Amino acid sequence: MTDRHPADAPFTVHRGATPPPPALAGAVVAIGNFDGVHRGHRALIDAARVRARTLGRPAAALTFEPHPRSFLRPEVPLFRLTDERAKLRLFAGCGLDGAIVLTFDAALAEPAPLDFINDILLHRLGIAGAAVGFDFRFGKNRAGTPDLLAVEGARRDFAVDIVPAVETAGKRISSGMIREALAAGHIATANELLGYPWFVSGEVVHGDKRGRELGYPTANLRLDPSCRLRHGIYAVRVGVGEHRYDGVASFGRRPMFDVGTVLLEVFLFDFSGDLYGRMIDVAFIDWIRPELTFDSVDDLVRRMDEDSRLARIALARSGAAFPHLGSVS
Repeated sequence: MTDRHPADAPFTVHRGATPPPPALAGAVVAIGNFDGVHRGHRALIDAARVRARTLGRPAAALTFEPHPRSFLRPEVPLFRLTDERAKLRLFAGCGLDGAIVLTFDAALAEPAPLDFINDILLHRLGIAGAAVGFDFRFGKNRAGTPDLLAVEGARRDFAVDIVPAVETAGKRISSGMIREALAAGHIATANELLGYPWFVSGEVVHGDKRGRELGYPTANLRLDPSCRLRHGIYAVRVGVGEHRYDGVASFGRRPMFDVGTVLLEVFLFDFSGDLYGRMIDVAFIDWIRPELTFDSVDDLVRRMDEDSRLARIALARSGAAFPHLGSVS
C-alpha cells in the first residue's frame, strides 16, 4: 500500500469555524496540542496516517492555538517548544495532507464532550476517524475521555485509534520532560526525546556589532521571553533558505557586555553575506559550556576560538540531521 501523500504534494492548513476544504474533507485526524511534535506525537500521527490509508481518506493533524494552557492559565508563562508555524512545518514534514487549527477560546472550552464530538468533529469537520493519546481529554472540565470517543465512534461510524504512551528508559515522553531537558542545557537528551534536533526560527536583527569587532560576526535573533533554554554556548546547524551551515551560538545576556537583553547570537562557519532581515532556523546539536565572564577581551576571544573548535568536533561526530521541515504558506 502506497502513501497517499506524495512528498511534493501541497500541505493544506485550515483555520476557523468553517468546514475544511476538499483536500481535508472526511479526514482522519490526529488530535492534540502537539507542542514539540515529539516522538510520542509522531506515534499519533503515524496511527492517523495508517488509518487514513486504509480508508482512502486524507490524514491531518487537528490542533489548537493558542496552546490551551496559555488560555486557561494566562498568568503562567509557557515555554513552548514549537510556535504555531514551527509546529505546522513539522507536520508538513511528517507526510500529513494538512492541519486543522482550531482557536482555543471559551467557545471551544465550554461545550460538553458529546457536543464537541457532534458539533465540531462530525458536523463541522466531518472526520472519518481520529487518533488520540491514551490520556487525551476534551470538552468542558476536560470530562471527555478516549473511551468515550471510542464508544461514540462505534455508534456514529467513525474510526478511533487510542495510542499508548511512548516511553524511554521507563518514562513517558512528554513535552514537559523536553522543556526540563532544555532548561538544564541537556540538548542531546531533548533531541533524543524529540526525535530531531530542537530548533528555533526568527528574523535576523541588528545587534551591537561587537561580535564583528571580535572577529565573530553573528546573526542575532530575539527569542520569545518565555524561552527557558539554559544560557550558554551551543553547537548548532543553521538553515538559511535551502542552505545549511554549521556554527556556534551563544544564548543569554553576554555577561562580559551585559545590557540586560537576552539574545541568541549565531556565528556561521564558512559563511559570508548579509542576513539582516532574513528568516533563519537554528537547530541545537550539542552543549558546549555555560556563560562565563573573562578577565579581558583577549581571554574572551581565545575562549571563542576554543568554542568554535569544540563545536566543529561536536557537529562532525553528532550525525544529527537538520529537522525535516515541510513548506507551509
